[in-house]
Amino acid sequence: MREARKRLLVVCGALVTESAYLRGLRAHAANPAVALRVVERPCAPTQLVSYTADLRDRSPGDFDEAWYVFDIDEFRDVPRAVSDAIRRDVKVAVSNPCFELWLLLHFTDHGAYAESYARLLPHLTKHLPRYDKARLDFRHFADGRHDAVRRAKTLSPEGKEHEVNPSSGVWRLAEEVAGPPRG
Repeated sequence: MREARKRLLVVCGALVTESAYLRGLRAHAANPAVALRVVERPCAPTQLVSYTADLRDRSPGDFDEAWYVFDIDEFRDVPRAVSDAIRRDVKVAVSNPCFELWLLLHFTDHGAYAESYARLLPHLTKHLPRYDKARLDFRHFADGRHDAVRRAKTLSPEGKEHEVNPSSGVWRLAEEVAGPPRG
């Protein structure tokens, strides 16, 4: 008997980078057990939670899980956004300070405080000199996917990524999309 597909709605709080990564991961993993719809919606985290929950609720039965992906950046409404997400049954994949930390973890451990995207970028470009957030190519990250999951798990307790710098909870979403490591 064939296993039912899990249908994921993922709303990204930024343009291009996160959605390109997730679509690339989906294509690379070719996990037949997951259907993925990715939406880009740049806005503050509390607005993103509301948008994600509303989008899911407007299509009852279309999605099994709703996720929102965002960076801490300079946002001040992050704790409220996380509590709103829990209350509205939306899963969170937050990176602190930014998604590029998740990308960096594909190449190496990184446990030092990272104030911002600008401070983290030189660490990523050591491994990927031509990194361009507007033209992310998942093939650059495919080989390090499982290492990134392992490294991210060590940075903070699950669900506390918004409180710990550096940390990334994207690993949970990545495992939902691609499935857990085999073997």
